[in-house]
Amino acid sequence: MSKFTLSAFADEIHRDLKIQMDVLEQHKISYIELRGVNGKCICEYSLEEVKMIKKQLDERNFKISSIGSPVGKILITDDFEPDLRLFKHTMNIAKIMETKNIRMFSFFIPQGENPANYREEVMNRWKQYVKVARGSGLMLLHENEKEIYGDTAERCLDVVQTMNCEYVKAVFDLANFVQCNEKVFPEAYDLLKDYIYYVHIKDAVYIDGHVVPAGKGDGKVKQVINTLFNNGYEGFLSLEPHLTDFDGLNDLELNGVASLDTMEKKSEGEGARTFAIALKALKNIMVEVTGGEL
Repeated sequence: MSKFTLSAFADEIHRDLKIQMDVLEQHKISYIELRGVNGKCICEYSLEEVKMIKKQLDERNFKISSIGSPVGKILITDDFEPDLRLFKHTMNIAKIMETKNIRMFSFFIPQGENPANYREEVMNRWKQYVKVARGSGLMLLHENEKEIYGDTAERCLDVVQTMNCEYVKAVFDLANFVQCNEKVFPEAYDLLKDYIYYVHIKDAVYIDGHVVPAGKGDGKVKQVINTLFNNGYEGFLSLEPHLTDFDGLNDLELNGVASLDTMEKKSEGEGARTFAIALKALKNIMVEVTGGEL
């Protein structure tokens, strides 16, 4: 029997953790994919600060589905040591937050260059993640993302198969595949189905890559969710609306800055409104697929 558990990137609602939790409570969502907290990436906090954030979450009965880390989201030609230190720090954050899942990437490729030229370095770096994480109980979840090595389904498969271990799996992000001109379903899904451990729910259109509510674009969201359901998937559907140019987005892009301070420009009402739109679209699909069970 399939079991979907809803989670969300709450920093798209508001920078303030309290407001994030207020809105999620209204929608009866108790899991967060933790990324931006009070204007900073969770991975920028000290472990003592993380413990204080965990206490706030516990007081409201929120759990963490995954750490939405930026690990591996640097140029493949950049120095790897700071990223590896960040990974080790993120592992400690995950343990404090009582989640086994860490979302990760496989490095931006210099513009215009052939990703194959950097395959060996990508794999060498990922093997270091794997070595450090061995025995930790953590899951290293590779997300497909435009302009990194693993932006296509074929190269995502290459990463997880080359690592060849039970704690490296795939995050399946439908909109990101659309933005890379990949055919999401059945092609990308069928290629990765044995490794999909976690799903990001957002949709996009091929014409220009802009993000739309689930089911309104070319990501075949309903077909993917229906197939997951029929195949007995038990795991998270993590809502990442991206319906507006949310203020944290630039921080996670190749040429972005490191701080989430500009999130203060987002009003509570606008973030909550666009989140509700995205959630309603997803729930409509889930009701159709499951026959009314959420």
